[in-house]
Amino acid sequence: MSERQGIVVVRDECRASVTLSRPEKGNALSAGLIEELDRAIRTAVQGNSRLLVIDGAGKHFCTGFDLSDIESESDATLLLRFVRIETLLQMVHSLPIASMAIGRGRCYGAGADLFAACETRVALRGAQFAFPGSGFGLVLGTARLASLVGRDAARRLVLSGKPIGAEEALGIGLVTAIPETEEQIGQLIADEAAKVARVDERTAAMLRSQTSVADDDRALAALVRSAARPGLKERVRGYVERVASERRAATA
Repeated sequence: MSERQGIVVVRDECRASVTLSRPEKGNALSAGLIEELDRAIRTAVQGNSRLLVIDGAGKHFCTGFDLSDIESESDATLLLRFVRIETLLQMVHSLPIASMAIGRGRCYGAGADLFAACETRVALRGAQFAFPGSGFGLVLGTARLASLVGRDAARRLVLSGKPIGAEEALGIGLVTAIPETEEQIGQLIADEAAKVARVDERTAAMLRSQTSVADDDRALAALVRSAARPGLKERVRGYVERVASERRAATA
């Protein structure tokens, strides 16, 4: 086992388990955490792992970008952070090895995109998925989501920004299985590891390449065009303030 800034990595003969470990922040993606996650995933592939499992410590898988330092950001630094997460998501989506995400609690924003980028997507009951980027004018991961759940469902998710539960996510194809217990998650991981071992590494990589329909350049261009409009920081700040206000009203 190895621990990095906000990441815990456990490896065995054919599997690498990467756990986002900022539970006090809902495993929100800071700039540093994105770099550590990128490094951990690349190391897993280079280390001949056949299966990558991404999980989140605590109650939530990942609540999206860590925007707690929004006041220290500028339009330019925010744009760079969004581009960086998009390139990470593209890497996960096009991995030559099997990938599995374990959704629990909130899987919001970039966290939902990370979940959706994985090949197998397991969610515990009570998990929620939301894609709120349109609330601050961002187009991120939309084409990948549409290829997964279909055009109409993807449009509903990204235009509303509202969360959906695990059962609804299963119905549209965002989730592939809903285990009842942590023990069942362990069995699903073991089954997936056994499945990937049946096909040799090179053939599996070629099959994944041939079945990927992502247009990464177009997706990145759409993100940059949406984020490069003047006033990005103000749009993000306004979104953060709206969410905080809604939460206060809900608990009043």
